Amino acid sequence: MRHEAAELPLAADRADTSPLTSQVAGQIRDAIGDGRLAAGERLPSTRALAAVLSVSRTVVTGAYAQLFAEGWIEGRHGSGTYVSAGAPGATSLDRGPGASEPDGAQVPGVPGTGDGLGRAGFWPNGGLGEDAAALDAELSEDLPQASGDVADLRPGIPWVPGIDRAAWRRAWRSVGLTSPLGRADPAGLPELRGALTGYLRRSRGFRCTPDQVLLTRGVTAALSLLTAGLLGPGDVVGVEEPGYPRARDVLSAHGAQVVPCRVDAHGLVVEDLPPGLRLVYTTPAHQYPLGGRLPVPRRQALIEWARRNGTVIVEDDYDGEFRYDVAPLPPMYGLGPDVVVYLGTTSKTLTPALRLGWLVAEPGLVTRLAKDSYVSEAGPSELVQHAVLTLVKTGDLERHVRRMRHEYCRRRAVLVTALRACGGGVLLGDEAGMHVVYQTSRGAEALAADAWQRGVALFTLRRYFAGTATCEGLVLGYGAAGLADVTRACQVLAEVLRDP
Repeated sequence: MRHEAAELPLAADRADTSPLTSQVAGQIRDAIGDGRLAAGERLPSTRALAAVLSVSRTVVTGAYAQLFAEGWIEGRHGSGTYVSAGAPGATSLDRGPGASEPDGAQVPGVPGTGDGLGRAGFWPNGGLGEDAAALDAELSEDLPQASGDVADLRPGIPWVPGIDRAAWRRAWRSVGLTSPLGRADPAGLPELRGALTGYLRRSRGFRCTPDQVLLTRGVTAALSLLTAGLLGPGDVVGVEEPGYPRARDVLSAHGAQVVPCRVDAHGLVVEDLPPGLRLVYTTPAHQYPLGGRLPVPRRQALIEWARRNGTVIVEDDYDGEFRYDVAPLPPMYGLGPDVVVYLGTTSKTLTPALRLGWLVAEPGLVTRLAKDSYVSEAGPSELVQHAVLTLVKTGDLERHVRRMRHEYCRRRAVLVTALRACGGGVLLGDEAGMHVVYQTSRGAEALAADAWQRGVALFTLRRYFAGTATCEGLVLGYGAAGLADVTRACQVLAEVLRDP
């Protein structure tokens, strides 16, 4: 059964300063949110809607791409574009026989992934924190330290040589022009906290005030403060499975009982969350390590679940600035600031050596955690704070992120093209971040060891499981290696995957 396309109450206001694509996407988002568009309702084609609005088809195509990335809409092969099942609208319409489900086909061990290379979906284009280097840049026990002639495809390492030397020097010269504080603010330098509210609004799409920001030494340090301040011995907490090992370690070290929480191709599976969780740690922008992006309806379901159960959601936005298909997705914090604590860092955007990140939460919680941070001397260096303040105020940080997005996109394209040419596996997480996963049933550990013998350092999925690994794959980062090394590594990977 083919539904007629909905008549959308949309308008393109050229007097508005916001881009036309953002206007169209925002109006459709609002129509779904308030129930004017129901789950399962068919949207007009991009050509038809562009004609109605008297705009370029590119405007509507871009708006649909953004809404698909956020999980509001889905495509059905040969049928059109529809409001996603689970979207917060009115009663769902009949999906009709043969309609595709949003989770796509299956891959062994990871529900909701496609059987072939790439991801099922509408659009055809094809603490992490400061401790990302401390964990992910450490090679596993059976892998020697990488030398200069090794192509380093380990995940979690940014391209530090890409930092603009002139901007870096300006930032540190500014430190010498400031007078040291007699007594540091427990929450961090007020000027930097204020500047970060603007940066987060522009780069991550949500609003907060300086009293909602606590400066930390990075994501792992922030998670340590949270567990010490919110959890008691034996409290049950959830971590994605597979997920970030350091998060499990920090929570366990504070006496929490850590339970694995299932993920699929889109991220955390809300309906499978166990009862009694005091806290749940998640990476919704780019699930670590599989790379899923948690759709908006599922984010809203997670927030409502947390409110009902008195659970704190810890959102680790470790590499949310880097997307290559659409604009970066806004963090979940903007949907539920009462139950979500947002963690950000300079570890991926600049360098883990700065050891500076931020926690965004309700002012009362920030005040409590700031006192704990001050007593334990866990805050970041005042000198580093001044340097980062200059990078934010001058726009150098955002310019750097834009340059790195283009640089990583080039490396990603080389890696993705090579892996697709190899065949025989499933590529995950390639739309965002600084790493991809090549899922294979050929024995990832043996493949990684073979790659190392040929001069390529990489990780496997096994290290990210708390229990028995349910799937195998190679985790391939493209932050640490330059374009020439990525190209050379792809040649090696092609040989390794081709060999019997």
